[in-house]
Amino acid sequence: MNADALDRLIVALDVPSAAAARELAAQLRGTCRWVKVGLELYLAAGSSIVEELNSQGFSVFLDLKFHDIPNTVAGAVRSAASMGASLLTVHAAGGPAMLRAAAEAAAATKNAPQLLAVTVLTSMDRAQLSAIGIETTAADQVLRLARMAIDSEIRGLVCSPEEVALLRRELGAEPRLVVPGIRPAGAAVGDQKRIATPADAIQAGASQLVVGRPITQAADPAKAAQAILNEIAGTEIGSAL
Repeated sequence: MNADALDRLIVALDVPSAAAARELAAQLRGTCRWVKVGLELYLAAGSSIVEELNSQGFSVFLDLKFHDIPNTVAGAVRSAASMGASLLTVHAAGGPAMLRAAAEAAAATKNAPQLLAVTVLTSMDRAQLSAIGIETTAADQVLRLARMAIDSEIRGLVCSPEEVALLRRELGAEPRLVVPGIRPAGAAVGDQKRIATPADAIQAGASQLVVGRPITQAADPAKAAQAILNEIAGTEIGSAL
């Protein structure tokens, strides 16, 4: 398997217990390099699950989406830095002061994870945005928040597949663009609104893809993950020709 492809796929361990996470990790070990620990698993298992996965050779994306006053978020970033995670999310909607506080805390911490600013959740469409008072398109809101995050020294972003091409075009090659809402052809959409296939997202400029249920709920998670890795590798080869 192409080493670049292995670094492109993050498997979301969105499960309710440490035992379930360990079982999935055991099935994925040797096939996948990256896993995501989100709120459900983190609240069930605590910081020890991040350290455990890291000790098993996985790179961990800690997806807690910090969103609070600047001082609180800065402290949370410092606490998270000790766990061994490689990526950590904060909500761009927290504003520039919060984002700068998070970036400064990370910069001053040894072995700190790279920060990713979450723009607009993939479950949000125009109707959902309107319901919270944002009378613009998701794409416009994503770009506004992304530019604010970059200006606040956050060098990574989380966005849906629908906006990744826009961000890559407007922001250039530097930002790490992490893209959830990935569904292989024929997979159930679930609660996601703005989705794409792995190949489409990579071609649009995604740095990494986050895939959960199509892998974790498959009869053979390793086989499902391998199929996506193969699609990513094929897309990269095709793009290079």
